[in-house]
Amino acid sequence: MTADPRAEVQGRTTLGTPSMLTILGFVMIATFLVLIMMKKVSPIAALVLIPALFCVLVGKGAHLGDYVIAGIGDLAPTAAMLMFAIVYFGVMIDVGLFDPIVRAILKFAKADPVRIVVGTAVLAAIVSLDGDGSTTFMITVSAMYPLYKRLKMSLVVMTGVAATANGVMNTLPWGGPTARAATALKLNATDIFVPMIPALGVGLLFVLVLAYVLGRRERKRLGYLSLDEVTETVTETADEKVLVGAGAGAGAGGGDHSGGATPSYRNEDGETFTGLDPNRPTLRPKLYWFNALLTVVLLTAMIMEWLPIPVLFILAAALALTVNYPHMPDQKARIGAHAENVLNVSGMVFAAAVFTGVLQGTGMVDHMAKWVVGGIPDWMGPHMALVTGVLSIPFTYFMSNDGFYFGIVPVLAEAGNAHGVSTLEIARASLVGQPLHMSSPLVPAVYVLVGMAKVEFGDHTRFTVKWAALTALVVLGAGLLFGIV
Repeated sequence: MTADPRAEVQGRTTLGTPSMLTILGFVMIATFLVLIMMKKVSPIAALVLIPALFCVLVGKGAHLGDYVIAGIGDLAPTAAMLMFAIVYFGVMIDVGLFDPIVRAILKFAKADPVRIVVGTAVLAAIVSLDGDGSTTFMITVSAMYPLYKRLKMSLVVMTGVAATANGVMNTLPWGGPTARAATALKLNATDIFVPMIPALGVGLLFVLVLAYVLGRRERKRLGYLSLDEVTETVTETADEKVLVGAGAGAGAGGGDHSGGATPSYRNEDGETFTGLDPNRPTLRPKLYWFNALLTVVLLTAMIMEWLPIPVLFILAAALALTVNYPHMPDQKARIGAHAENVLNVSGMVFAAAVFTGVLQGTGMVDHMAKWVVGGIPDWMGPHMALVTGVLSIPFTYFMSNDGFYFGIVPVLAEAGNAHGVSTLEIARASLVGQPLHMSSPLVPAVYVLVGMAKVEFGDHTRFTVKWAALTALVVLGAGLLFGIV
C-alpha cells in the first residue's frame, strides 16, 4: 500500500494549522496587493520595502542581503533580456518595421471601440507565437496605444486584454510553462501540449468574446466616431506632435508627455489613420528587408534555443543600431529615446528580485505551498487534476513558474498517482493558471506592458485579475468537458 504522499509535503505544518511562516507569507502578499491597488505605495517601493519588513518580522533580517543577492542573481538574465529587447524592438519601431502591421490593424479597427479592443486581442495572440511576453507587449502597445489615446478609450482595457490573450498563448511549448512541466515530471512536452489545444482554443475564443464585450462597453461610453470625425476635433501643432518611437523622450511606447495629439495621415484610399508618422526622420525604408530578416532570424533563434535569449537580444540590438544608425550621435539618440522604458522595466525587475528572494529565502513560499497541498482532503484524491487546475490559478500568480512547476507540481502529481490520476493529466491541468500568471507582479514582462501603456500597475491588477481568472476557469472547464484533464 502506497503511503499518503501528502505526509511528505506537510513538513512542520499540521493539517489545517498553518505555521507562522505560512501566515506571514500570505499576509505579506496581501499587504503588497492592497497597497499597490490603493496606490498608497509605488510598485517599486512596495516590492522592496514590504518584503524587507517581513524578513525582519520572521527573524531573518540578518540574512536579507543574502536573499536579495540570490534573487537578483536569479533575475539578472531576465533584466538583461528585457533591457536589450526594449532597445531592439524600439529601434525596429523607429525604423518602420511594424508600420504595415499597424496600418492593417488601424484600417480594420477604424474608430470603432469594439474593433479596436478585438484587434488588440488578435494582435497580442498572433505576436505571442514567438513565446516571449515582453515582445508581445511592446509590439501590441506600440500599435494600439495611439488609437486608444486619441479616442480616449480606457488603457486598462488594452493592457488587460493583451495580458490575458498572451497568458493563454504562454502555454506554447517554447513559451516556458509547458517545458517546465515536462522537465519537472519527465514527460514529453508534445504529449502535454497537443491534447490541450482544444481547451486553449476555447480559452482564446473566450478572450475574443471578452474583448467584444469590453469593446461594446467602451462604445456605449464613448459612442462611435469615424476617424475623420476624430481628426477634426484635434488641432495639431509642431509642439503637440508626439512621434511614436521617434521623439526623444517618447520611448518605445510613444508616451504622450505633452498632452498633445498623435499625428494622423491619409492612405491611398483617402482614409485617415492615427498612429505612426510615415514621415518621421528615424525611418529606414531601404533597410526594411534587412530588419525584417534580422527579426525573423532572432525569433527563430529564440524558438530553436541557439543561444540564451539575453545573449540573442544583446547581439541583435547591437547589430540593429550599428546597421540602421551608423553614426554615433544617431545611436545615442535612439538609446536615449528608449532609456525611460529601459530604466522603468529593469528597476521593476530588480525590485521584484527582493520580493522573490525574501519569499524563497525565508521559506515562506514553501510553507504556504505545503499547507495548501496538505489541506487537500482524501475524498478529493481522485479529482487531483481538477485540484491542480484550480490551485494553478492562485499559485502561478503568487509564485514564479519555476517555483510552481518544479516545487509544487511534482507533489501534486505524486498525490494524483496515489489515487490513480495520470501524471499527464496533472501536467495539463497545471497550465490552466497562465492567463492570470501573465499579470502577476512577479512577471517582469507585465512591467513592460503597464510602463509603455502609462497605466498604474494597481489599476491594471484591479481590472485584469477577475477577467484573467475567469479565462483560466473557462480553460479548465473546457479541459474537463473534453476529457483532457
